[in-house]
Amino acid sequence: MTQQYPQQPQQPYGAPGQAPVPPKKRKAGKIAGLGCLGVIAIAVIAGVAGGSSDSDDKGGKDKAAVAEGQAKTGESKKPAAGGGDAGKSDSGKKSDDTKKDDAKKKVVVFKVWGTAPAGALGPLDITYGSDSDTRQGSFKNGKFEATLPLDDKAMYYNVMAQLQGSGDINCSVTVDGETKKGHAAGGYNICDAQLSSGLLGGWN
Repeated sequence: MTQQYPQQPQQPYGAPGQAPVPPKKRKAGKIAGLGCLGVIAIAVIAGVAGGSSDSDDKGGKDKAAVAEGQAKTGESKKPAAGGGDAGKSDSGKKSDDTKKDDAKKKVVVFKVWGTAPAGALGPLDITYGSDSDTRQGSFKNGKFEATLPLDDKAMYYNVMAQLQGSGDINCSVTVDGETKKGHAAGGYNICDAQLSSGLLGGWN
């Protein structure tokens, strides 16, 4: 008969006679916590870096805008070359011309012309003016002419010339571009021309 020996338990690989070393347990909680904190820390650092770069960009843009605005303001404040007179616009010149034209129109012109020999009572008798201002005129070399400033309050302007026995004369009065004429011939006839102020303005 064959003798059977009892089987001994197999030992794990390693040094003979040493007990097997159990595997080290990982501390899952600490590793996970460190992982979350790491992610948060990285996110915060990235945000700060991004914010600082954005603020730097914005600051640079703002400074550039301010510099550009100051440059434009400086240019706008520069006086025009040639002084103040050279800077006048055409509209200013036109307004000055218009004022001069208006000043010329605001004059009343009185005229008498023709032949008027002196008579027994003297030379041609001429009177001119307005309802509040009457003046005496003299006839020389076949004509008479005078001017008065236009008074807006005047009711009328007229000129009168009376012959002294003979002659042939014409007369006229002009107010603001409107003219009225008269005529007289022979004897002691009177040449009369008058313009009156209208109720709605103007002269007629």
